[in-house]
Amino acid sequence: MIHAKRSLGQNFLVDPGIQRRIVEALAPAADDLVLEIGPGMGALTHHLAGHVRRLVAVELDDRLALDLTRTLGEGPGVEIVHADAMTVDLDALLDRPPVRVLGNIPYNITTPLIFRLLDVQPAPDTIVLMVQKEVADRIAAAPGGKQYGALSVGVRAVSDVERLFNVGKGAFQPAPDVISTVIRLTPHAPRRLTGPEEVDLRVLTRATFRWRRKQLQKILRSAPEYQLTHEQVGALLGELELEAQARPEMLAPETFVRLSRALRARDLPARPELSERPSEMQPVRPELPERPSEKQPVRATLPAHGPGHQPARDDA
Repeated sequence: MIHAKRSLGQNFLVDPGIQRRIVEALAPAADDLVLEIGPGMGALTHHLAGHVRRLVAVELDDRLALDLTRTLGEGPGVEIVHADAMTVDLDALLDRPPVRVLGNIPYNITTPLIFRLLDVQPAPDTIVLMVQKEVADRIAAAPGGKQYGALSVGVRAVSDVERLFNVGKGAFQPAPDVISTVIRLTPHAPRRLTGPEEVDLRVLTRATFRWRRKQLQKILRSAPEYQLTHEQVGALLGELELEAQARPEMLAPETFVRLSRALRARDLPARPELSERPSEMQPVRPELPERPSEKQPVRATLPAHGPGHQPARDDA
């Protein structure tokens, strides 16, 4: 029997009813490519294998990757990729749309991983994730609330967000310390922001939510990324018809996008050569625990069947 690794934040989803609800939320079709992050013991994998055109499951844990390969056997339709979802080239694993993404993701990497998935090409039609309830609250928060912040703006500026349902601790083995929530992200198609615009937006939200209670005029004068003069701030906010006394927590994602574009028209912030992708610019990214040494992705090609299970959790 495989036991959960605390070091990887594993909690296996064992409730078959919840498994079915998550797969139904993804609404996979026969011609879809489904990318599954953290399949664990296959709770969701088994519901998908044989029902979609391709199923690519990325698993970091050596034992679980090997067990999935053995369980599913050899044949067309499913690929188990033994790799770290935070570093593996996800685009290289995909071929053509339609693409859907599914994951019960570790809580310690939720924020950066969400932005990696939103940056996948070809762009997913749908992303269904199980995250810590607190993280779901922050992503779906409306302007003006305590939960609203850089993560809310960053995700909602590039996708539509739906909170679907909560998952209690008893649905997992071992039981986690927190309640989970299943969310569905629908990336905007066509994309409303270019890659450099996404970077600018994340720089802006990171700078402004550092002082979420301060007035916008003061932040734009004080933040090292901008350092505008009083006159420049007045002209900028007047152009956008924004109150000088406005605070970041009151601005909608669309307003942040307008402000970011107006600042870019003034060549702010200073933009280094962009060798990195937008997903590598995280809003208020927490310190991450040291990850296990990276291995070369190992693929196994497999088929379809039965019930199963899956892992992990994260705290953004």
